[in-house]
Amino acid sequence: MQRVISILTIFLTLFLFSFCDSTVEPDDTYPPTVMLTFPVNDAVDVNINIDSIAIQFTEKIQMASNNKINLNGLSVNAIVAGRKLVIKNNGLEASTTYTLIIPAKTISDAVGNFATEIEISFTTIEAQEPVTISPNLVTNNPSAQAVKLYNFLKENYGVKIISSTMANVNWNINEAEWVKLHTGKYPAMATFDYIHLMSSPASWIDYSNTSVVEDWWNNNGIVSACWHWNVPVSQGSLTFTYKPEETTFNPSNATIEGTWENDVVKADLAKIAVYLKLLQEKNIPVIWRPLHEAAGNTYEYSGGKAWFWWGSGGASAFKNLWKYMFDYFNAQGLNNLIWVWTTQTKDNAYYPGDNYVDIVGRDIYNKASVSAIASEFNSIQQTYPTKMVTLSEFGNVAKISEQWIGGAKWSYFMPWYDYNRTNSMTDSDFSSTEHEHANAAWWNDAVNAASVITRDKMPSLK
Repeated sequence: MQRVISILTIFLTLFLFSFCDSTVEPDDTYPPTVMLTFPVNDAVDVNINIDSIAIQFTEKIQMASNNKINLNGLSVNAIVAGRKLVIKNNGLEASTTYTLIIPAKTISDAVGNFATEIEISFTTIEAQEPVTISPNLVTNNPSAQAVKLYNFLKENYGVKIISSTMANVNWNINEAEWVKLHTGKYPAMATFDYIHLMSSPASWIDYSNTSVVEDWWNNNGIVSACWHWNVPVSQGSLTFTYKPEETTFNPSNATIEGTWENDVVKADLAKIAVYLKLLQEKNIPVIWRPLHEAAGNTYEYSGGKAWFWWGSGGASAFKNLWKYMFDYFNAQGLNNLIWVWTTQTKDNAYYPGDNYVDIVGRDIYNKASVSAIASEFNSIQQTYPTKMVTLSEFGNVAKISEQWIGGAKWSYFMPWYDYNRTNSMTDSDFSSTEHEHANAAWWNDAVNAASVITRDKMPSLK
């Protein structure tokens, strides 16, 4: 996977000015020398979006007024700030080697000791294949609202990023309310989970009560949903799980007529279709992300395995199940869904196919490196060049403003919920700014970024 150096202007500024002026005591005897540069000399895969080259010297510097600093032979503007020299460029080309030359007699210290000639070279990232997003949804005769939503996603893809939160377990907007409490703004999207399908309707969970979803949509919010699909631990059991190690449910039998597994699948699909139709009848489109993270860490290392039963039967069984669900919903006339498949990377064998997927998602946890995240985005986009790519789930990652500047142009982002923090909005813990996956400081950075769409910036898609 290609590496991407993606610390851009704002991140670069933090880098440059993190050095105090006492780094090295000035010496009137010797000229200033280079301590650090960005990019580093001989760097490769440098992001083309950086607009500055920076050099940190051992002492405060001056620059000759008639300087002839050049980048690949072209004159460039430079600014002195204490010990730092910042060189502006006018845009970089992909797959290009650049050489910055600062001639001798250009940089000096306060008493006129001139630095020798400085030369820094680096190579930019390879040119990417063009991306052309599919113009139409994969669902048969999609609803007008689904088309409007999909077009909105396409129009903003690479231009803006949509904010989202996950329900705390299933059927609420507690996380969205927590974000509103600490930032003053709601995320643009709220995600729900049909995880307790086997229990609904009940006094504590009833997916036919769609008021929370309707209210969100009526306030111009986007609605999305996932499904932690629970199956019986054994044939006829009233105990359910989504963990493969806890059930005898065979995913390879899920689409085979006459098996008990297929009976479960048909009954569950019939039940959830009724609930999804309730939203369709209210003209609410749904960004639909079922059967997520199917490959688990199967391809990450020897002995890796699927985390959920729907992926534990291998790629072929998974794709059969995805297409079975897709075809069943189409036959039922469900046309308000935008289908999201989640990649674990290296798992193209699990991809259902371009005719069954609208968006490709990636779930990332505990990754602070902007360049590593941007590299994942670029790799996924190149693998699926006709699909929008989204950060469909995450926890403890780099700030979204840094990711965006670094080249990770996700369609939308959604941190996972903090069960203890937002399980109840009346608990004292709810007011805390801490969060298991994305704290208030992270969210304030996000909602104040020019690239981020919050609910107050959403148009009506009705």
